[in-house]
Amino acid sequence: MKKLLKILLILILVVVVLAGAGVGYLSWKEYRPQAVEDIPISFPLERQLREGQSLSILTWNIGYGGLGAESDFFMDGGSGVQSADEATVERYLAGIRDYIYSDTPDFIMLQEVDRNSTRSYGIDETEVLVSREDYAQKRTFARNFFVEYIPYPLPPMGKVDCGLYTISHYSIESAERVSLPCPFSWPLRIVNLKRCLLVNYLPIEGSDKKLVLIDLHLEAYDSGEGKIAQTRQLTEFIQSEYEKGNYVIAGGDFNQVFPGGLEAYPNNHPELWSVGVLEEENLPEGFSYACDLTTPSCRLLNQPYDPADTANTQYYVIDGFILSPNVTMESVETVDLGFENSDHNPVRLQVTLD
Repeated sequence: MKKLLKILLILILVVVVLAGAGVGYLSWKEYRPQAVEDIPISFPLERQLREGQSLSILTWNIGYGGLGAESDFFMDGGSGVQSADEATVERYLAGIRDYIYSDTPDFIMLQEVDRNSTRSYGIDETEVLVSREDYAQKRTFARNFFVEYIPYPLPPMGKVDCGLYTISHYSIESAERVSLPCPFSWPLRIVNLKRCLLVNYLPIEGSDKKLVLIDLHLEAYDSGEGKIAQTRQLTEFIQSEYEKGNYVIAGGDFNQVFPGGLEAYPNNHPELWSVGVLEEENLPEGFSYACDLTTPSCRLLNQPYDPADTANTQYYVIDGFILSPNVTMESVETVDLGFENSDHNPVRLQVTLD
């Protein structure tokens, strides 16, 4: 009995030492971005915007090519960690790419784009999604999730290298990664996203003004304080850019329902995910939301997609845009793709720079 107890204590000690070593290593390797970082811009492109011009913009959280119709996710009440196999990821990505280039918008703002992650089999999705040779593009990427190894759940998530990705048909003068507040403390912080804004500055022909195009993906699985703090910083930032005389368009996955969203799609499963709410009064004066309440932009990943199961299929409108007062919305549409290749539907915006 004493020998068995001794062996058990040794095993416990080994587990504790290994766990401590693992946490120590991940703490040492933790991704610690600066408050503001310059972003490199891929490929030369000399095509400038004009005032009064009509522009098309697409935003889409592509779920790293791993969260299509057959998927569920452990953080939403499901059990899945990654897609069943590499072929599934490749099929989802092919569907995403085919839609993006079926009607090429002027700007494509993507979220959850992997470059070298275990969950998407090491595929560099930034390259996969620009494979059409006939589309002249500027590209910017801002990392918002980088962890050498996430040891949970089972099987473990492994390595994650993911971020925001903007593709432009017009010249981008400069781009920045602007850090947002992180609501998590150590040790949870070391394996969580480091949210940010991907801010693209585009010159306007014959003008000192710029179009400030902001790609974003705000906090999802926090107590709510993170969403509030990040949204506050976003609104302060867009106000400051507008006061400089610039046009401002911020778009992406807000992880908060737009005004009227809960009336259109009541949250029947708050125990699985308690969604935040965007309020009109929190916008800077003259700014406006652009969203489509007639079609859901996101589904809960508690199970594979089954629209016939109305009791367990939960929808949200959490993807859309914020526009400064000098940007006029012509139309906004959430494109119903049946969540075939992502747990989000793309949202397409048409605007004019006044």
